[in-house]
Amino acid sequence: MTASTEAGAKRKLYLEDLAVGDRFQSGEHVLDVAQIKAFAQQFDPQPFHTDEEAAKATFFGGLAASGWHTAALTMKLLVDSGIPLADGIIGSGGELQWPRPTRPGDVLHVVSEVVEITPSRSKPGRAMVTMRCQTLNQRGEVLQSFTPKLVVHSRPASA
Repeated sequence: MTASTEAGAKRKLYLEDLAVGDRFQSGEHVLDVAQIKAFAQQFDPQPFHTDEEAAKATFFGGLAASGWHTAALTMKLLVDSGIPLADGIIGSGGELQWPRPTRPGDVLHVVSEVVEITPSRSKPGRAMVTMRCQTLNQRGEVLQSFTPKLVVHSRPASA
């Protein structure tokens, strides 16, 4: 299954609808300087996120979005148009990496793939679904790699 549609246009998926190898692609989000600075001022007030001039002399060599901003935008893209899970995207942990900085002008989208489905032994009707979610920019460069473990439920008997 490969899914790539506008927000709200996808059918909601349950555990029975998923298989290893299923892929999903989100819509896009254009990131600008104002968004980067606003997020950073509230949640990660470091000069390489808040001050374009000061950022030039840092490790990043210019203004870069906080990794947490990239993570928050990734979540928004996944919820709005990425992985249409019927009961929502319920995380239970995962691994997060930022191989390159997110910059002003980047157009983000998320490509996700189901990599493992592990049925719960103690809670029937539920499984841990491991996803590989890559947040890419307009050039196809990976800005964030996220490997969450999601709690996914089976379709209710009445559905």
